[in-house]
Amino acid sequence: MKKEAIPLLIALVAPLLVPSCSMQRKIREIKQDSLSAKLAIPDEEPIGDKISTSAVKKDTLQVVDLEGHQMLIMKAVRDDDGEMVATDILDAATVTARFRHVAERNGKVDIEFQVIVPEKLQHSKWQLRFYPDLFVMGDSTRLKPVLITGSEYRKGQLRGYQQYERFLSRIVADTTKFIDMFQLEIFIERNLPEVYAFKADSSYVTDEAFMSRFGVTEKDAVRHYTNKLRASMNNRRKARREKMYARYVPVPIVTDGLKLDTVMQAVNGDFIYNYRQTINTRPGLRKADVVLSGEIFEQDRKIYTIPASEPLTFYISSLSAFADETEKYLTKVIERRAEANTACYIDFHAADALIDENLANNREEIRRIKGNIASLLENREFDLDSIAVTASSSPEGSYSYNKALSQKRSESVAEYFHDYITAYRDSLEQSSMDEGLTYNLDGTYSEKKDTIPEVDFISKSIAENWEMLDSAIELDTVLTGLQKEAYREAAEIPDPDRREMRLQKETCYKYMREVLYPRLRTVRFDFHLHRKGMVKDTVHTTVIDTAYMNGVQAIRDRDYKTAIALLAPYRDYNAAVAYSAMGYNANALSILEHLERTAEVNYMLAVVYSRTGDVEKAVQCYLHSCEQNPAFVHRGKLDPEIAALIKAYSLNEE
Repeated sequence: MKKEAIPLLIALVAPLLVPSCSMQRKIREIKQDSLSAKLAIPDEEPIGDKISTSAVKKDTLQVVDLEGHQMLIMKAVRDDDGEMVATDILDAATVTARFRHVAERNGKVDIEFQVIVPEKLQHSKWQLRFYPDLFVMGDSTRLKPVLITGSEYRKGQLRGYQQYERFLSRIVADTTKFIDMFQLEIFIERNLPEVYAFKADSSYVTDEAFMSRFGVTEKDAVRHYTNKLRASMNNRRKARREKMYARYVPVPIVTDGLKLDTVMQAVNGDFIYNYRQTINTRPGLRKADVVLSGEIFEQDRKIYTIPASEPLTFYISSLSAFADETEKYLTKVIERRAEANTACYIDFHAADALIDENLANNREEIRRIKGNIASLLENREFDLDSIAVTASSSPEGSYSYNKALSQKRSESVAEYFHDYITAYRDSLEQSSMDEGLTYNLDGTYSEKKDTIPEVDFISKSIAENWEMLDSAIELDTVLTGLQKEAYREAAEIPDPDRREMRLQKETCYKYMREVLYPRLRTVRFDFHLHRKGMVKDTVHTTVIDTAYMNGVQAIRDRDYKTAIALLAPYRDYNAAVAYSAMGYNANALSILEHLERTAEVNYMLAVVYSRTGDVEKAVQCYLHSCEQNPAFVHRGKLDPEIAALIKAYSLNEE
């Protein structure tokens, strides 16, 4: 290189090196100072965001205290001498606290914080990416990022898109442009005049017909006169689209999933963004923390990791705290007598009433009934008085025969289980040598039980269980509508034997006899019991209203929809709390206005009145609640409906 060219090269390169050196120096300073963005709590949220816009328009309110004295409340602030003076202007204040109390409403919480980016972190060739992380009850959620993009950085992104657009414009979509149509037409005119004659013919000629006449396909002819080099280059461009996009646009402009992407035209002081996020509440939610981290990018290269900020804490207040957890009781009438029943399917041999445990599924059914009887005999609340055993038969055969057979089977079953109870009672009397133990039928020992009283068995029978058959026919999904109608017509015949003979003629009789009839051969057990030690037929007692208490718990769990569903019928204080928590102000007001004015009721009224814009009543009810319970002085600062009134009218000022 010639010596005289060196100064010229330096003159050209120097302007490019200066900004680069400047950025490197700035990065070093940022790292040395460990600069980071900050999270801050903004000034108090606008009153209009929380209550009716008309709620604080009055300058002077006339309210009455609990003793009936009238007093005037004015919008006021303290002057330089500490005196309260009326004013319409409320000066903003800078809040430096690391926490704020926020209120949960309608099952949601709105938190607001400021992202403050120092001027030293900003550069026109950088993109700052900030990631707020929300921590709630041990879970973390990354909120939508905030991007601050320098003007030169954005120009670089747009330049990349422009370069990519120019690349795409070189891709030819219409491939016929690669065909030399003029030469192709001359070739066909000279060598294939019969084909050329088709030029003015609008009729369609298939490729097969073209080839059969001229020995060459249309595709072959087109391929011959196509500029293969240009077509190949075009195809290569198509294949390189994704690669070229990544080359020209290394950092795409993202629009989805962002809270903010702002372009800084000039670095001029700190950048401040008010970030607002809505959180769905959950049971036990008391606070939420927000931490901010970030990165600095130059093009697609991360050049600095911004240290995480100190956390902001939001303490969450909720109207669920006003739920009254006092237990609610119901008066319940307890009957001395009680009944229980079950059915079993015990099979018998034809024309026989003896129980065969080895027949069909008898052993399992008998085991189940014995288990039911044993549990009733050992029940600590009830004594078993009697068992009614009702056996029923299916309709085949004569009615008189079925009636007698059903009665015999009922008596057989009653005797069988009477013997079981007798053996069970005898086992209790065979005490073992160990004091306080009882020998059981299965050879084990257990605590000595009270003596089992005598149990009466009552044998009943249903000759032919037509009622159960009627239900089975209606519920059956195999029989057709016509077959069911034929059964209904036969069921109108009064005489059961003639009715059965009529059914035998129907096409569905075989199905009925094989599938439905066996279900009719049942033995029903009705157990009659009485409460131990109870003499009167009825006793009135009180029990906890579980439905109501579940509603109260739903308020505590902040499941307000469930709470309203459970508590609405009661129309009491807790129902009003649930309505208020969901923002159903009219429903809440219709209940609260008719309740005794306790401190809690007055406070809830103040909240609802503030929401509906009735400021005078809201202030009066709030002051009454504070007189009744001074704890509401502090509580009022936590609920935006009341905090707005406190701020506007300087309530509770000493």
